Amino acid sequence: MIRRMIAASLPLVPRPIVRRIAMRYVAGETIDDAVRCVEGLNSRGMTATLALLGEEVTDRERVEAATTAYLELLSRIGHLDSGISIKLTLLGLKIDKEYCYANLVRVLEAAKPQDTFVRLDMEDHTCTDDTLELFARARREHPHVGVVLQAYLRRTLDDIRALPEGSNVRLCKGIYIEPRRVAFQDYEKIRTNFQACLEELFEVGATVGIATHDDLLLRQAQETISRRQLPRERYEFQMLLGVIEKERDALVAAGHPMRVYVPYGDDWYLYSVRRLRENPQIAIYVLRALLGGR
Repeated sequence: MIRRMIAASLPLVPRPIVRRIAMRYVAGETIDDAVRCVEGLNSRGMTATLALLGEEVTDRERVEAATTAYLELLSRIGHLDSGISIKLTLLGLKIDKEYCYANLVRVLEAAKPQDTFVRLDMEDHTCTDDTLELFARARREHPHVGVVLQAYLRRTLDDIRALPEGSNVRLCKGIYIEPRRVAFQDYEKIRTNFQACLEELFEVGATVGIATHDDLLLRQAQETISRRQLPRERYEFQMLLGVIEKERDALVAAGHPMRVYVPYGDDWYLYSVRRLRENPQIAIYVLRALLGGR
């Protein structure tokens, strides 16, 4: 109960304290920080996905800056085993869909020569239709693009069946607070739907990023991979930077492909608070930091 109370009070915690704890989940604020982090992961047999933090942008100047930042990032990571992930509202989705698509195409064209994979991240349910539409459009000319689907949304099984053939999909539970009419609220129902979505993705021939830290879902996924005798090219496990590293390393040691999501950028605070709220266990570290401990 104490941990949950601390987690709920995180917005009141001084930013330097949040930063001290949360930086395990963020590579840093600069591209140099991000590159160093990915180099370390690559040296331990893991691939990565780099993501510039930021979303819900409604200012064209900020959108242009974010697009330029992604182009700069792509110019720096050709030597790394890493893709990139983009939230489309950072590229202007909430301003104008065609404007957003034009920015996305700029990024995809820059990624093409070095064959860098580009993942379109999924945001709240108000963005789902547009994200899937732009993914399908982009994929006609840019096969190195994938998308994210969220298992807690009631529509996801139908979305899987409507995917372009051979899609690359990151499947996660979902993080945004959604109304009951669009998203399952019960933890076990979300788990059950995650497993059903995973089976359906393999059934339709998708390549799947299995993005979860849930022990049960990790075990079920490994059983599914074994039962279906899936080659490594059809799947990978995906985890967030700094989360359950022992389990992550065990999957790598067992021979499973592993990709780590590596966020970076100035907008680290909101992302970090979200991560800390997700994991009340970490609240004890916040308490120690507030009391002056380590």
